[in-house]
Amino acid sequence: MEKLLTIKFVTWIGRALLLCLLAAALPAGKAQAQPAEPEMVAITHPATSEQAIPRATLRAIFGMLLQKWPNNTAVRVFVLRDDAPEHATFSKSVLQVFPHQLRLAWDRQVFSGQGQYPEQLASTQEILSRVASTPGAMGYVKASEVDHNVRVLQVR
Repeated sequence: MEKLLTIKFVTWIGRALLLCLLAAALPAGKAQAQPAEPEMVAITHPATSEQAIPRATLRAIFGMLLQKWPNNTAVRVFVLRDDAPEHATFSKSVLQVFPHQLRLAWDRQVFSGQGQYPEQLASTQEILSRVASTPGAMGYVKASEVDHNVRVLQVR
């Protein structure tokens, strides 16, 4: 009987060690399989006087709660579709909110009659073009796509 308990104990320890090894290897394999997300930046019209912006203010602008710049110019917000990978990356990495939280904020503003949806565009190239040509405009693109026609806002 004692020998049978020893064999069961050794088998149990072996299985536990194997599970630990698999669990330790799983995150490493997963991290290698995922491509790095592109760095996203908030951009604005070049005439905007702001150089840096607090993250809370940026969230308020993209949440459609703040509609004017400090100089009283209207803010026009341009975004991609909710299911665009760049939208999710910007929301999570820069605004530090989930995309569905932005959608809920927009819906709340529209359904309460206190605001409107940001303008959805088809591509980051279209965002670059519209932000560059619209005073007070704000949007987001990959850092690698920024050109001299827009200003990148530093997020504090």
